[in-house]
Amino acid sequence: MSSSILVNASALTALQALSQTQQNLQTTESQVSTGLKISTAADNAAYWSIGTKMSSQNSALGAVSDALNESGSLLSTMTTALNSTLSIMTKIQNDLISAEQPGADSSSIQTDIQSQQQALLSIGNAANFNGQNFLNTSTPGTVGLVASYDPTNGVSTINIDTTKTQLFNGTLAAGGGILDTAGTASGVSILSLNISGVTSGAIQSMLTDLQTAVSSITTASSTLGATTTNITNQQTFVTALSNSLTNGVASLVDADMNQASTKLSALQVQQQLGIQALSIANSNTQLILKLFQ
Repeated sequence: MSSSILVNASALTALQALSQTQQNLQTTESQVSTGLKISTAADNAAYWSIGTKMSSQNSALGAVSDALNESGSLLSTMTTALNSTLSIMTKIQNDLISAEQPGADSSSIQTDIQSQQQALLSIGNAANFNGQNFLNTSTPGTVGLVASYDPTNGVSTINIDTTKTQLFNGTLAAGGGILDTAGTASGVSILSLNISGVTSGAIQSMLTDLQTAVSSITTASSTLGATTTNITNQQTFVTALSNSLTNGVASLVDADMNQASTKLSALQVQQQLGIQALSIANSNTQLILKLFQ
């Protein structure tokens, strides 16, 4: 083999091998420090694109999960208020039944009824969660609670018809709710019941309208209960889907730390050997100089 002082082929080969080793070492060190085998599109454009889309969808599911938690609390507030309303309605019913008894103190009973009516108003007004109140509203309608999201169809909702849950209108003037709308039997609303000077037949009509209102409130509470179950099921699904996406992204872009650590050790040894090989190759020119001594 000829020797040249102008071109050191051995040194160039050793330098090229060392550069490749250092490049691989840099990549492996990045994987170890970040935990990612694909951190940019340059690492693997296809997997990076898929992983980015899945991560974006997973982030959206996090927002959906937060919305579902809020919806659960909202529905719990409304359901609790309706259950309390039913308890008050039972007390009013008992007052009306007591008023049918001969010699009953109608004045005292009416005072208690008025007290219960005020309690109904207080409960309906207090059933407010984040500015939402399905029981006391002047603009009842369909309310959509966020249920899920996917990039193709967007946001899907679970709808609640608040015309079925409205107990009374905020102003109490327009009516429209279960408690502030005149009953068909007595001609007065639950919030306007007054037994002073009325006949037994009138009280019976009030009891009939009261039972109708109780039935409507029970239906409203059942509707919210079913919606709560739906929300809970959706929370379970979203959690499972989020976990699936997380695992999917991890399988695409996460580094195998056992493999990476082993490879790092091997590359560090290769780097040291490469430096030694380059040093030996560079010393070949010094051997040529000795030939002329």
